Amino acid sequence: MVDLTKLDLKLSSVSEMVALFGVNERYIKVLSHLFKTEIFVNHEEILLDTSDPDLVLRIKRIFEILMQLVRHNIVFNERDIIYIHHIMDTVSDDEILELFLGRKEIIKTFHGKPIYPKTMSQKRYLDAIEKNTLVFGIGPAGTGKTYLAVLYGLKKLKEGFVKKIMLTRPAVEAGENLGFLPGDLKEKIDPYLRPLYDAMYEILGLKQTEEYIEKGVIEIAPLAYMRGRTLENVFVILDEAQNTTISQMKLFLTRLGFNAKMIVTGDITQSDLPSKVESGLIKASEILNDIEGIEIVFFDNSDVVRHPLVQTIIERFENAKN
Repeated sequence: MVDLTKLDLKLSSVSEMVALFGVNERYIKVLSHLFKTEIFVNHEEILLDTSDPDLVLRIKRIFEILMQLVRHNIVFNERDIIYIHHIMDTVSDDEILELFLGRKEIIKTFHGKPIYPKTMSQKRYLDAIEKNTLVFGIGPAGTGKTYLAVLYGLKKLKEGFVKKIMLTRPAVEAGENLGFLPGDLKEKIDPYLRPLYDAMYEILGLKQTEEYIEKGVIEIAPLAYMRGRTLENVFVILDEAQNTTISQMKLFLTRLGFNAKMIVTGDITQSDLPSKVESGLIKASEILNDIEGIEIVFFDNSDVVRHPLVQTIIERFENAKN
């Protein structure tokens, strides 16, 4: 064991220490794991089991960023700490602080809890949805692509900017057979839209969500139901778009009407199409990337906002594949 290195940080109060270290010092444990060195707290002192000057500077830097958040009454959690650690080598302190200090509330949950973007890509994505008519959100599972689109659609519905929300996805199975499920095509596809329902329940509550669906204010429809329609005054979300063919993607995008927004989400690495069939999402991202009113936002593994293990699992599978 090397001599312990003391961090020169000035903590002003016990409450500041609790906010910085976490209950039962759980944030200290997360940081110890991230930097692969033991971090100890002795009263107001922070001690590091390393004498590596570069590592000491990096640990001090993240503590200083977190202290700024505490002093601005910004509540953070383990996931925020992991994200800051992941981006701090490529992003300035000011940009990191701006993400938290300048963040805008998207919407409140049914119980009144405000929801904010959690990563810089999520912030760019929401800005893109605000400014553009058609937005593609492309990236791995757990990055919030579809969830944020649903929240923003509900926000615009509540504010009266659109008259309805439409949620759709292609009827392509991820290793399962829709033919064995009971009901018509819509009933078969509903279970696959469960994450979209969950997002609506979180904001509207179960009763209002079901009322909106019954009245057609929220429409859940398979992609096959889009043919022959023009979508006006609608906020439309196409989920799992990597499973569309080029003709299906063209069919969907040409349904666009006036005062409508279209959000297309998907993961181009997870297509369930036959190997010789080109994904409509890939083709669209290639040929529509320089048109005014259309924006493509890419997410990566650092934007995964689920349990930290999800990020590690994704990375391990990608490494094994490579």
